[in-house]
Amino acid sequence: MTTPAGVYISVPFCKAKCTFCNFASDAFGSGRMQGYVDRLCMEIRESRPSAEKMSAILPHQVDSIYFGGGTPSLLTPEQFRQIFEALHDQFEVARNPEITLECAPGQLANDTLDELLRQGMNRISFGVQSFVDRESSAVGRLHTAEQCIAEIARVRSVGIEEIGLDLIAGLPHQTEQSWRYSLDQAIATGVPHLSVYMLEVDEESRLGKEILAGGARYHASAVPSEDDAAVWYQIACEAFDAAGIAQYEISNFARHGHASRHNLKYWHREPYIGFGLDAHSMLLSNEAAVRFANTSDLDVYLNQTTTANPPCLHQLAKLANANEVDIIGYTEAFEESLFLGLRLNEGVSIESLRQQFGETMLQDTMESLQEVHDAGLLEIDAERIRLTPRGRMVSNEVFSRVLVSAAA
Repeated sequence: MTTPAGVYISVPFCKAKCTFCNFASDAFGSGRMQGYVDRLCMEIRESRPSAEKMSAILPHQVDSIYFGGGTPSLLTPEQFRQIFEALHDQFEVARNPEITLECAPGQLANDTLDELLRQGMNRISFGVQSFVDRESSAVGRLHTAEQCIAEIARVRSVGIEEIGLDLIAGLPHQTEQSWRYSLDQAIATGVPHLSVYMLEVDEESRLGKEILAGGARYHASAVPSEDDAAVWYQIACEAFDAAGIAQYEISNFARHGHASRHNLKYWHREPYIGFGLDAHSMLLSNEAAVRFANTSDLDVYLNQTTTANPPCLHQLAKLANANEVDIIGYTEAFEESLFLGLRLNEGVSIESLRQQFGETMLQDTMESLQEVHDAGLLEIDAERIRLTPRGRMVSNEVFSRVLVSAAA
């Protein structure tokens, strides 16, 4: 039986763009938003023939739908209804699906919430970033800590219990004391899912350019060091663990039974398809898998489609000089199974690797795995390979060392 797919819907609209962000998102007018939704729905309806042209297997059933961005909650109820109609036209939605909305606190209208509930939305991820108002406002966030608490109460009052909060370590003006305060506030909300990211400042963002220039705008001079952010990340791991919120992936923590089903698809290499600006997809094929991505240029995304001749996803990617379609072969699938699986605290099953890829490929990689183990970054036992807490702090280094060997 084919594994159900996950669907990711990219909505690249924001009320205001964070200073550290260089994602394919920005503030746009309502007219452009409707044009985007029309284009998005056309892409959804063309997804099956597009997948066939890439020799990719697009499952008929989906069991997770994730609206990310940007700030997807800025769409109107009618626009959400339009998107769900397109999805139901092309896919069978499984029983008890996980349907998630990313949301900035204070930016989810009551009528939009009502429509999403009618469509089955059952999970919300709030981009809180910090419970200290000075830190949030320093990077352009529009909400206050008081609004965050009120929003959590509001969505709970209408029956949504699957609530996640995102926090960022390393924001301007952040200190260890203020970070511990945000952690305490997040735990006190009682939400079942928390995510912690260390601040990554894109060099092309406003804040990134200011840091490189040695300036002080956008609070650039108040950005903590990477070492401090790393220490605070570890403090978060310890605080959440003590509160019964277990880490299950490098950046994600959940109470028992509340991990993100959609995001687990990425790390388990299960099929998912993304629609919209800069959306990425991974579908299985007879070879192994196919990965492809849409353009990150909004004008290109909107203008390459006509009702009479909509391009398929891989054509759009090439036209925009975006990521090419990648055919994932046997060796690449093995590498992905390693570095994606190692992001999870449970790690990778040795027997599963052996069954999928054979003893030879596994043994060819064991030497480099043993070297990383000897450096204290990996645990290896008879059944599993997993990162140590220190290994999770330098996971990119671990992955690069292992993958160089796997590709040799």
